[in-house]
Amino acid sequence: MYFTDRGIEELVERRGGEEMSIDWLAERLREFVDLNPEFETPVERLATWLARLDDEDDE
Repeated sequence: MYFTDRGIEELVERRGGEEMSIDWLAERLREFVDLNPEFETPVERLATWLARLDDEDDE
């Protein structure tokens, strides 16, 4: 288990039953980067990866 898995597990436990929009998620990511600018690159990579997930199916 990676260290980040703990945070992911907490997210699932606390918010797993909720529905959230992409707009809501994007706004939370922007807030996070505003508060933690040193994480701009990893958040950008995550957002890009999520945005392009379906592209792999098109190949």
